[in-house]
Amino acid sequence: MQNLSEIDKDRIIEMAWEDRTPFEAIFFQFNISEKEVIMLMKQEMTLKNWKKWRERVQGRKTKHLNLRDKNGFRFKSSRQKQISGNRISKR
Repeated sequence: MQNLSEIDKDRIIEMAWEDRTPFEAIFFQFNISEKEVIMLMKQEMTLKNWKKWRERVQGRKTKHLNLRDKNGFRFKSSRQKQISGNRISKR
């Protein structure tokens, strides 16, 4: 595994805990495979919390893009700002 800053490690752990963030997004952003994420989580967490996390994400459809429903609806809050290019548009 690469030398990661503490900020990067914290962000990877945060993304791994999020239900809707797939491992592919972590790979795209940090170039770290699912196996490496699992190893990082095991190193950085207590054994009890790591076991809870593994039980929670193992086989979860939202954590693996190829298991997700291709036609599934993605919720988007009406309060979420629209992003167009590099600008945030007003309502």
